[in-house]
Amino acid sequence: MPAIFDYQLIVGPGDIDQQGHVNNVEYIRWMQHAAVAHSDAQGWDAKRYAQIGGTWFVRSHSIEYLIQALKGDSIIIRTWVATLERVRSVRKFRFERKNELLARAETLWVWIDLDSGRLRPVPVEVADAFEVTEFD
Repeated sequence: MPAIFDYQLIVGPGDIDQQGHVNNVEYIRWMQHAAVAHSDAQGWDAKRYAQIGGTWFVRSHSIEYLIQALKGDSIIIRTWVATLERVRSVRKFRFERKNELLARAETLWVWIDLDSGRLRPVPVEVADAFEVTEFD
């Protein structure tokens, strides 16, 4: 699978706020969907994570908004794993419309044990499924 994963969507009426553009909360929801779709494509779905007793947990999000997204826009969210360390990973995102950069974002994920909720090292088989790349 490619190191950079493309997730596509069309902005719907429910994504729009009172100012007539995409609500900022939608970007976080889309980041989650894109990250999960990338993980699924790499062979790591929720069931497989549960089988090994661990999963990713969001520690923080950061989003820089550049251009408004509007109802009906066709958006590509490009996502990739930028770092993968012992217990943490940074995943980055680019939100694009017809080659216009709408926003940049990143999420800091940590690996946790499902039973205890405590941090633990990312298993080798999980780390090996994702190519670390820098793309901006």
